[in-house]
Amino acid sequence: MIRIKSDKIIVGESLFDGYVYALNGKIVEISKEEKAAAECYDFTGKYVSAGFIDLHTHGAGGHPFINGTVEDVIAGCNYHLAHGTTTILPTISAGPFENMKKAVENIRAAKQDERTKSNILGAHLEGPYLSAKQCGAQCPTFITPPLKEDYESLMEEYGDCVARWTYAPENDVDGSFCKYLTERGVIVSIGHSDAKYADVKRGIENGASLVTHLYSCTSTVTRDHGFRSLGVIESAFLRDELYVEIIADGKHLPPELVQMIVKVKGKDKVALITDSLEIAGTDITEGEMSGTPFIVEDGVCKLKDRSAFAGSVATADRLLRVMIQECGFSLLDAVQMLTEVPARILQVQKGKLQENYDADVVVFDENITVSDVFVGGKKIN
Repeated sequence: MIRIKSDKIIVGESLFDGYVYALNGKIVEISKEEKAAAECYDFTGKYVSAGFIDLHTHGAGGHPFINGTVEDVIAGCNYHLAHGTTTILPTISAGPFENMKKAVENIRAAKQDERTKSNILGAHLEGPYLSAKQCGAQCPTFITPPLKEDYESLMEEYGDCVARWTYAPENDVDGSFCKYLTERGVIVSIGHSDAKYADVKRGIENGASLVTHLYSCTSTVTRDHGFRSLGVIESAFLRDELYVEIIADGKHLPPELVQMIVKVKGKDKVALITDSLEIAGTDITEGEMSGTPFIVEDGVCKLKDRSAFAGSVATADRLLRVMIQECGFSLLDAVQMLTEVPARILQVQKGKLQENYDADVVVFDENITVSDVFVGGKKIN
């Protein structure tokens, strides 16, 4: 039995003064009663939260999740873990399809490797079935419509390690790609998309449940001879079935826009993501990733010509600081969007300090500086 004590345990929408008890990787009780335990930890004065969940990250600490090695995946996930991310979806951007398959293979190997301290739920493929018009920092050379022989081959070989796939529904004209994935338990997300409402509606009907980094490479209202059509953004607001994720690094979206998104969708439908690049946590300021030249300045990664952002250099703890200090959200609401909401999207028993949930726990102070992390009830640092 493990016992964790604090006067600031985040339980739902309140702070609890008492104890968290965990056994065999699961939370068994949240109580005010002090009971005997084999391992006891006192974090009085610090916040004790469910572990953070990052649905979308391309790497960190100089370690990429594509075009890298198994060791890169392990090290990148462990870097994020030190900042509170106990559950992670290593994300693969568009590239040669064989490279993408190799990256999934590496992620599967890392998931099974005891050196990986966090929970890798599976790979998130962000491409290559995207919109060339909304490619952002993705290399347009590798963007294609869904190719059945490719995605079926990948799923047959590595389907056990594909957790999520981002696609542009306007290029899945009969919905067969989306339906194929959802029937196999993959979370299908709409992103890097120039879709109109009819395309989004078709995606929802075939199981799409999420929008990838809302307002980043997502279409908006268009007009054709006076007739207006909703884009991905407005469709996400209209359709309650859709969750949305936002890059809450304080750069990709201004505070007022974050406030509006949460106001319209509700805090129970918004997940925070880093969308961090492999250079997160490094001193690198210039280079090339997946064929795309970049620079880092103003706390964000940009395309070399500064025409657009290329991704973030954030970790999960920074997301909380931004949401609280810059966007004006309460600590409890911000934590919910980094724990409970992504857990619901993933349909896993994580994201809450609650009986029968996984004992993934993060401890941090008033400045959101992470000091201690537990995964499955095991103290990691």
